Amino acid sequence: MLHVTLLLHLLVLSLTPADASVHKEVPDFYGDEATGYGPVFEEQPVETIYPEESPEAKIIMSCRARASPPVTYKWLKDDMEIELNAEGRHYSLVGGNLVISNPTRTEHVGKYSCLASNKYGTVISREASVQFGYLDLFSSEERESVYVKEGQGAVLLCAPPPHYPAELSFRWILNEFPTFISLDKRRFISQITGNLYISKVESSDSGNYSCIASSPSISKSVFSNYIPLVPLAERPVRKYPADLKVKFPDTTALVGQNITLECFALGNPVPEIRWKKLDGLLPPNHEVRMAGAHLNLYNVQFEDGGTYQCEAVNVRGKDYHTARVSVEAFPEWVEHISSTEKDLSSDYTMSCIPSGKPKPHIRWLKNGELLDRKEMRFSSLTFDDSGMYQCIAENRHGIIYANAELRVFACAPTFEHYPVKRVLAAKNGRVVIECRPKAAPKPTFSWSKDTELISNSTRVFIWEDGSLEILNVTRADEGRYTCFAENDRGKANSTGSLLVTDSTKITLAPSNSDVKVGENAWMQCAASHDTSLDITFIWSLDGRVIDLHKDSQHYERSLNGSSNGELLIKNAQLKHAGRYTCTAQTPIDNVTASAHLVVRGPPGAPGGVRVVNKTHKSVTLQWSRGADNHSPISKYTIQYRDSFSKDVWKNATTSPADVEGNEEMATVVDLFPWTEYEFRVIATNTLGTGEPSSPSHKDRTLEAIPVVAPSDVGGGGGTSRELTITWTPVQPQYYYGPNFGYIVAFKPEDEKHWSLVTVADPEAKRYVHKDASLPPSTKFNVKVKAFNRQGEGPFSLTAAIYSAQDACKALFLHGCGHLYLCARCLCSIVSGCNTRTVCDELLVQGPA
Repeated sequence: MLHVTLLLHLLVLSLTPADASVHKEVPDFYGDEATGYGPVFEEQPVETIYPEESPEAKIIMSCRARASPPVTYKWLKDDMEIELNAEGRHYSLVGGNLVISNPTRTEHVGKYSCLASNKYGTVISREASVQFGYLDLFSSEERESVYVKEGQGAVLLCAPPPHYPAELSFRWILNEFPTFISLDKRRFISQITGNLYISKVESSDSGNYSCIASSPSISKSVFSNYIPLVPLAERPVRKYPADLKVKFPDTTALVGQNITLECFALGNPVPEIRWKKLDGLLPPNHEVRMAGAHLNLYNVQFEDGGTYQCEAVNVRGKDYHTARVSVEAFPEWVEHISSTEKDLSSDYTMSCIPSGKPKPHIRWLKNGELLDRKEMRFSSLTFDDSGMYQCIAENRHGIIYANAELRVFACAPTFEHYPVKRVLAAKNGRVVIECRPKAAPKPTFSWSKDTELISNSTRVFIWEDGSLEILNVTRADEGRYTCFAENDRGKANSTGSLLVTDSTKITLAPSNSDVKVGENAWMQCAASHDTSLDITFIWSLDGRVIDLHKDSQHYERSLNGSSNGELLIKNAQLKHAGRYTCTAQTPIDNVTASAHLVVRGPPGAPGGVRVVNKTHKSVTLQWSRGADNHSPISKYTIQYRDSFSKDVWKNATTSPADVEGNEEMATVVDLFPWTEYEFRVIATNTLGTGEPSSPSHKDRTLEAIPVVAPSDVGGGGGTSRELTITWTPVQPQYYYGPNFGYIVAFKPEDEKHWSLVTVADPEAKRYVHKDASLPPSTKFNVKVKAFNRQGEGPFSLTAAIYSAQDACKALFLHGCGHLYLCARCLCSIVSGCNTRTVCDELLVQGPA
């Protein structure tokens, strides 16, 4: 709400009886005693949520207005006037405040506004609603147990009870209060639904869970019945692909708001959450929190709108979700009305221009009453047009008010507040002598110099507003000047004087200069001026005034006399090049002179670096040349960084190897396939190397078949009837494409046919082949190769390993200190007993 104070001292027009028959009588509150003003709000009602369980059985809606004479108050509910102090209605007025005693939801929910009035007019406050806040108890029904296999995900439903307002915050406790669930990468509580999500259940998650819903508006919290979570043991624990269960909806945000987008996935291993904006970069004002589950956008702006995507990734798969963020705006004033006084019979237009999205619509009120007008345009104002005006702009997000008092007045001219002043002017310059009487209707003006009446000429002009302009001032123009103002209600005059001084002249102008970065440069400037006046020298660079105190590191003024304004530019840098202007200024006039400073140095940063073509091992870049800073560019250096080198920039190999200074395109070679890169370009000339360009957008090279095989292939050992094969995984930069994995090949040494097995996990380090018919201690040849979506790479070197030994045979071959134990084991081998059972039995019994 705009608060505008209007405290105007208006003059009464003294009328003779004859005059009174000619002029419309001025209302008495526009006379000399009219020092009052219309209502201006200092406090207005606000949105109120009354807790149904509040111990204070009343609601106070505030309203206070400043005015002279003081205001009287009325209140509206749903646009109907409230009958105050009526029996059984619960309403009373304290000052301007509306007090609702023993409020009830059925009678007192609604929209309230306050009217403040005095003899100058009426204004209506902004509308504020009264609502009743409540948060019921959770249902008393028992919650069913949730059984989940270890490694699987779980969702515990909160199901909050009925409540108002909609905003709740949620927490969960485990077994007892106040053991709150700590949130991490594996556990997440949605602040929209209240549900608890566990991406993969572990045995330690066993227990009884309760959801706590809290309403900050009414300071109340309620607990749900306990939900037992029972993890079911599973060996081995299986892996599950990422599965998004929390997905942010299409969202509308207001400019300046902070919003949070939620995304969370179940899966084993625990998925990683990644965020991106599909139609641009994530806003600079973003923050990813809650282990990736929250994308916070702070101080949202229109450019932050667009399509956002969250991606959940683990080794078993990916899941995506996209939704739109739309940005709209609460109404704001671009231009609004303000209190003013206007001449009787003059024209006037009130201007109200709001911004907002959607575009706000405008309403006008006068003295609290709706006007059937789209714009407030007055021609020939009358006293009846005086009053309190309100401009109201509204869209679906809110409403704003602008209030102003319009006062129409009439009076004879008077110079009481603005007499004609004594003025100084420079010889050969220009001067304007103002004439600003208070008068309504607008008076006619005339001027005299000494005793001679002035008329317009090629050198002297009387402006429409009464000001007198004189060009090419001479000593002969000195003297006393009188302005006469007259309207149909009277006339008045005021006298001032004009004094002519010597004009200021540049006697030593700055000259053009050319330096290298780091050198000093001098800009000379001297001027002559009227000795009765002080002179000041002001220097500017390309139209911006130089602050000699703040920029003392590079700028210094000469102290060689008051008429010398020489400027020293120390340790000149590229930013100091440009047009330097010296302004010699007195209180009366000023003159300027300019010169250019050229600073030669290393090139500026190239611009617009972008990828225009790419293969699996190269990209072609294009850029725009930057400023050469007055020394031709001799060469360009291209640098890159990828996701594996973190923030380290490396010089790229290019084709051709040397990129000449006249080029704006080059090809970077020897890159890794299917790798995300950023590139930047640096220019060099004979004076040095410039700043790097801004990085290009991240771009990924094309896919290719893997060329690197796993290393350190080996294995052996393990449990009976198993063949264990191990290797060192390929590093991610050598994946060369999506869907990366391994093909494991193995065969007994004396056979020709290879058995092939696919392992889809790119981080896998081993494969165990189980076969009941697998002979123990048998020599196998094994090899491993990588594959991706494009195809298969080369096999590793072949390694020789052995399948696992028979447990009892191993015991026998290695010998033992007790014949009975060895004999029983040997017996099992010969007789074909169940090896594990026999050996377990002997180990329990011990030697005979």
